[in-house]
Amino acid sequence: MTGVPARVVIGLDVGTTGVKAVAFGLGTSWRTLAIREYPLLRPAPGQEVQDPTVVVTAATAALTECVTSAGSAEVVAVSLSAAMHGLLALDADLQPISPLLTWADGRAAEEAAELAGQPVALDLQQTTGAPVHLMTPLAKLAWFRHRDRPTWAAAQWWVGLKDYLILWLTGTLATELSSASGTGLLDVSSRDWSTLALDACGVDRVRLPQILPTTAVLGLGRQVAARVGLPTGTPVAVGAGDGPLANLGTAAITPGVAGLSLGTSGAIRLAVDGPHPDRHGRLFCYALADPLWVVGGAVSNGAEVLRWSEHALGAEASTTSARTPPGDGSEREPAGPIADSSDGVVMLPFLFPERAPLWDGDLAGAYLGLRHEHGAEHLRRAAVEGVCLQMRLLLDRVDRCYPIASVRATGGAFGSDLWRDLMAAALDRPMVVVGGEDGTALGAAVLGLVAVGAAPDLESALVLLGGVTTGRPVTASAEQIALFAELRERVPRLLDALDRTVTTAPAVPTPVEP
Repeated sequence: MTGVPARVVIGLDVGTTGVKAVAFGLGTSWRTLAIREYPLLRPAPGQEVQDPTVVVTAATAALTECVTSAGSAEVVAVSLSAAMHGLLALDADLQPISPLLTWADGRAAEEAAELAGQPVALDLQQTTGAPVHLMTPLAKLAWFRHRDRPTWAAAQWWVGLKDYLILWLTGTLATELSSASGTGLLDVSSRDWSTLALDACGVDRVRLPQILPTTAVLGLGRQVAARVGLPTGTPVAVGAGDGPLANLGTAAITPGVAGLSLGTSGAIRLAVDGPHPDRHGRLFCYALADPLWVVGGAVSNGAEVLRWSEHALGAEASTTSARTPPGDGSEREPAGPIADSSDGVVMLPFLFPERAPLWDGDLAGAYLGLRHEHGAEHLRRAAVEGVCLQMRLLLDRVDRCYPIASVRATGGAFGSDLWRDLMAAALDRPMVVVGGEDGTALGAAVLGLVAVGAAPDLESALVLLGGVTTGRPVTASAEQIALFAELRERVPRLLDALDRTVTTAPAVPTPVEP
């Protein structure tokens, strides 16, 4: 194939609603992308799961297409990225006996609340670097123990999405430090499973996989190799979680430079030199590649909120499904008309159980300040502003501990001018949109080059793959910045007014029996 370099590395990024396989040429900016999508299933209210066989089928197809596009180029490694916080039960034959409970699954709300209310909660946060929340496998395991005894008894292994991918590709049952650090089960000091956390959820450590460094390399298994068109034994770098790799893929790995990603969900992370658990329990701390870790938080409600509003208000694009969002976010302009101003309407965008910095899965979404003159276009505008306000709240929380001078943003949502402009105004920090939909896959590829010894360090690997584009600076107008400053003041007033309305409302008379 004309123009294809002699050597490539493939970043395989497996997410909540789709998989991306990207081949990056060594010593050039050449790359090729293959995407496959799959649904996020909702078998019952509050449950958000994946079928692991469907995910693997999609990953196989994307990887095969990517390998084919790379032609005769030597694939020096396949390096993995995967969504964090999932939990899957396997039997003794390493076959799934449950769906994969994703980060968005809310069934463990009661178990998480009970744990969070115990004196051990702060010790768990300090030990594991993960807030006590229903998203974590810690809480999900407690749910299985109390609510699904047959699966609990039958499960020989408890694994995450990354662990299942490693097993599929290499035949080795293992996890890696980054994904393990998002489980709520890892002792970040010892880099081993935490006895404190295991006791809290009741799981035996022999039912958890071994923990490898994020730069560990295994060999591609014979059957998968034949299926995707690669030689048996091709190096497979186990990689890291998708959040930390998003920072690496946008070169947000220096002090003061935050990485922001916005797709179905959203996150802000800052690189630090080693594990720094938040003693207040509001921020996470996840591994990337020693000594580099990231601190920050993730919101559960990102660009999906706008897609929901389009669907609910009758303006959804014909090619989009509310339950099967494209890629990792809104890679298009909004489907329906959006007002230039929300005209006083505020949305609390809590459609999924919310994570940082509130860590309250019971919060529900709401529109506040509604009047007769408001229409669907105002509600859609308020949906975008509500997400941006939550990201500002998260930025302020991180900034309180680790000052943020600038933001490097990535994600499918930033294909939209509206998302770019309003996010820049809400954050009120110098913001550059970098990369495209392959940013996390680039982070995986960079880590993979270091893992196989093709680059001495992360910075050199970034250069070897053509580096990260300088990006597009987004300049917010003074008017938009002032608008968000007013919105930040308006929300507490509206909530206070709502609270007064509820608490002072006259009691409903009790019917008197005749």
